[in-house]
Amino acid sequence: MTSADDLISLVRDYNPKTNEQRLRDAFAFGEEMHEGQFRHSGEPYFTHPVAVAAILTEQRLDDATIITALLHDTIEDTKANFEEVSSRFGEEVAMLVDGVTKLTNLQLSSRETKQAENFRKLFMAMSKDLRVILVKLADRLHNMRTIRAMRPEKQAQKARETMDIYAPLAGRMGMQWMREELEDLAFKVLNPEGRQSIIRRFVTLQRETGDVIHRITGDMRLELEKAGIEAEVFGRAKKPYSIWRKMQEKDQGFSRLSDIYGFRVITRSEEDCYRTLGTIHQRWRAVPGRFKDYISQPKSNGYRSIHTTVSGRDGKRVEVQIRTRQMHDVAESGVAAHWSYRDGVRTENPFAVDPAKWIASLTEQFDGEDDHDEFLEAVKLEMYSDQVFCFTPKGDVIKLPKGATPIDFAYAIHTRIGHACVGAKVDGIRVPLWTRLRNGQSVEVITAEGQTPQVSWLEIATTGKARTAIRRALREADRERFVKLGHELARSAFEHVNKKATDKALETAARALRVSDVTELLARLGAAVITAHDVVQAVYPELTDKEGDEVSPRRAVIGLEPGQKFERASCCEPLPGERIIGITSRGQGVVVHSADCDRLGEFEDQMDRWVDVHWHSGTHPAVYGVTLELTIGNDAGVLGRICTLIGEKKANISNLEFKDRKPDFYRLMINVELRDVEQLHSLILMLEAESDVAAVARHREMPGTQLRTI
Repeated sequence: MTSADDLISLVRDYNPKTNEQRLRDAFAFGEEMHEGQFRHSGEPYFTHPVAVAAILTEQRLDDATIITALLHDTIEDTKANFEEVSSRFGEEVAMLVDGVTKLTNLQLSSRETKQAENFRKLFMAMSKDLRVILVKLADRLHNMRTIRAMRPEKQAQKARETMDIYAPLAGRMGMQWMREELEDLAFKVLNPEGRQSIIRRFVTLQRETGDVIHRITGDMRLELEKAGIEAEVFGRAKKPYSIWRKMQEKDQGFSRLSDIYGFRVITRSEEDCYRTLGTIHQRWRAVPGRFKDYISQPKSNGYRSIHTTVSGRDGKRVEVQIRTRQMHDVAESGVAAHWSYRDGVRTENPFAVDPAKWIASLTEQFDGEDDHDEFLEAVKLEMYSDQVFCFTPKGDVIKLPKGATPIDFAYAIHTRIGHACVGAKVDGIRVPLWTRLRNGQSVEVITAEGQTPQVSWLEIATTGKARTAIRRALREADRERFVKLGHELARSAFEHVNKKATDKALETAARALRVSDVTELLARLGAAVITAHDVVQAVYPELTDKEGDEVSPRRAVIGLEPGQKFERASCCEPLPGERIIGITSRGQGVVVHSADCDRLGEFEDQMDRWVDVHWHSGTHPAVYGVTLELTIGNDAGVLGRICTLIGEKKANISNLEFKDRKPDFYRLMINVELRDVEQLHSLILMLEAESDVAAVARHREMPGTQLRTI
């Protein structure tokens, strides 16, 4: 185990002004609290907090963070409490330790809805102090490095959690080295055969081609020396998991992958970065579409570098990153650069973004997103995606995730612009809204007054911000529609018992049903969350129990304009109790279809003709015809017995037509008049139970067939 002296020496290397005594006290306190506790490997438990602290010294973090690492499990796993840690080491450290403890208790890999709430807590902890997540990431890294001591099922669970949550989070924080190591350690657990296979192929490739990295590194240094550019050049083979992911994404074998080597050039100045780029492109052919300039357009986590891919020896592609030493420090430390020290002074790196603003902008987008699945989707879209940079017509830069569309671009500018978007021009050319944007494109959003978000936009948008805003707008639009329909349902239901749906009556119903206000009551009524019968009963319980009057067929459907008539569609023959959709038809008023009617697809591009309608909630007379298709045995008395059974169910046969006559069976269509869908189901169940009935089903006309009148 690293001793207190060793740890202090690591801190003193970058922070000579460190408070050595405070670090020793924290080391001693942590060791005392964890006395008698052991890890799965059999080592003293305190070796783990010390190792976490040592990892954080590589990031040159401040004393408070190092002390937090030493104590991060004391509140959770020992007799120590918040007050004791606060009195000994200050409130700042106690708050950080408490934050890490709460993160440790979150079940981030849970597939249940609580995962969404845990993510909210994760962001809340991060927004208070980002050092909490830095300690947690270091904690996870050490646990993954020593994971072999755990049970196999526990290893798999932790590895999956690492792959899904912590590795992408480390990348989003700018600590790419940590992301790669976490991914590789998880990959080693989840697919050891795949990882070993890639390593073996690397060994074989090196044996066949020699040390490619050494040769290309030498070539690059030679070219830079000729150009008079002082720079360091490093090369490496990509990590096994990175290779595996490329193989899966491109559906290619190892032998067909070209960009499996990466090179990094560290220059003295920003100007030298661009000179280096020119030198490399003069010597090797650049691969189109693989150039990214993150120096002029940094990533949101502060990362800056030039990325290019060129064809090297034997046509093999190699990836080259070009950056200054200062940019490299940010790339290695990410947001940790905000707390890093050098020579005893905290180094505020000008290229790292303010983490508080970054987290605030992230959490702001998810405000009001109540649906758990939608919230998690938004988090993953925003947290774990690569970026492209596009320009507004005025030259402002908009950062978007890879695969973003003009819809995302519009919402990134302003929610109001997104809502009103009807089209877009990319580099001056009109394009569909589903077009995928690329780096450097200029995008002009075309808006129109009166435009509102469409449901289809959810399939087009890729950013969490856009999808959240679209869903919210659609819900509000639905709510207005539901309130209007609910008002009509309430009016009709109250009239049915000879009462009026006054504001006072509706307020009384809202209180009785424990709904916040009348508008919410009507919205729930229109959305079929509650029934009109419930609302009337809440105000007049003595009247609803005596309801005996049948609903007149003339006013059976609610949601029509005054004086507007309706008729049932002959294709689906909807019944009271079924969800229905109205389609306005010239000369026929509104034609009512079942919500699952296939013929509705013919009107998908005529949404202005669609009407929200509802069956009246009362008792309906048995006057609604439905066609049943029956196959019955060809024996004496069978048909008569079937007709008798239908009559016993209080259903009237209005028409009967033979479709097929065979020596042993008949197939026929029977039109019966029913009260509602419940009576239909009861009738079908009874006929299915009859031994002479081979098959019975509700008959509906399919699109493309001739409509008939029964």
